Amino acid sequence: MKEMKLTKYPGNPILKPNPGNKWESLVVCNPGAWYEDGKFYMLYRAAGADEEHVIRLGLAESEDGFNFRRVSDRPVFEPIRDNFDGGGVEDPRIVKFDDSYYVTYAFRPYPPGQYWKFSHDVVKVPKNTGENAPMYIRLNLGGTALASTRDFRTWKRFGRITCPCLDDRDVILFPEKINGKFVLMHRPKQYVGGTFGVKYPSIWLKFSDDILCWEDKESHLLLAGRENTWEEKLGGSAPPLKTDKGWLMLYHGVEDEGLGYYRVGCLLLDLENPLHILGKTPDYILEPEFDYEIEGYYKGCVFPTGNVIKDGTLYVYYGGADKYVGVATAEVDELVEYLLAHPYKNGER
Repeated sequence: MKEMKLTKYPGNPILKPNPGNKWESLVVCNPGAWYEDGKFYMLYRAAGADEEHVIRLGLAESEDGFNFRRVSDRPVFEPIRDNFDGGGVEDPRIVKFDDSYYVTYAFRPYPPGQYWKFSHDVVKVPKNTGENAPMYIRLNLGGTALASTRDFRTWKRFGRITCPCLDDRDVILFPEKINGKFVLMHRPKQYVGGTFGVKYPSIWLKFSDDILCWEDKESHLLLAGRENTWEEKLGGSAPPLKTDKGWLMLYHGVEDEGLGYYRVGCLLLDLENPLHILGKTPDYILEPEFDYEIEGYYKGCVFPTGNVIKDGTLYVYYGGADKYVGVATAEVDELVEYLLAHPYKNGER
């Protein structure tokens, strides 16, 4: 069987920074995506040239999944000053329950600053907080929150869904209940070492009766990184998509202990037990190759946060080099058959 790679759209990047709007003049990347009633929706991360690097979300729409138009000169979702997410909102992942879209998004209490000018994984922290201030304030920790909308313009914020003492992002809901339970994927950076049985940040699943109640739920290891490979440090990418053979789930991997290129792999999970991996791509299916994926604010990064299926084709929307938005595609049946041809030994996580 031939090697599987996603096909990048030759017109990439499909969204670039807009110098006409200060809030999105420097960065547009890492979009959530949805397809419904003949229209593609893209909820994208954006930032301007301000030193604080405040991150907001904009909205674009398309009829064909490739040519997107911005719907407004204003953000559709942005941080609220002095709120838990006052420093920035980013990396949305979209699912739908009933008639509402539920969006998980990463946040910080304070803006991170222009992080590409700092050491790896370093952000700005507030001054004079006091030694007894909460850790997430003192360290400006990244967390994940949940919001809902019916139109991607008006919102209800439900607050954080991750522990305030963890840097826990790449938090993604499955798009439907499984055996009566909501399912959530997450990647807590501190879950490493002997207690957790993994050396690098890994992908975990939780199960809950309520879409907002997660902190007291047990985390179950889904996939751990492999040392000295392209996928040492892992994180979930986009909401899993249901097929008749299993859940298609994209994930990203990073080499060199999280310092190298971001690439993308894929899993096929059992429909009734998503902790059971049916198949796994033996190598990455998307990697940085072009200038819009290499020359930006993270040099060498493809970072999917949105995917949809239309007429048997998988559309994968990803951030390129923390600066642009690209799209890549694959035929769903071909990808599923490829995954089934590469079964995964579930005892070797």
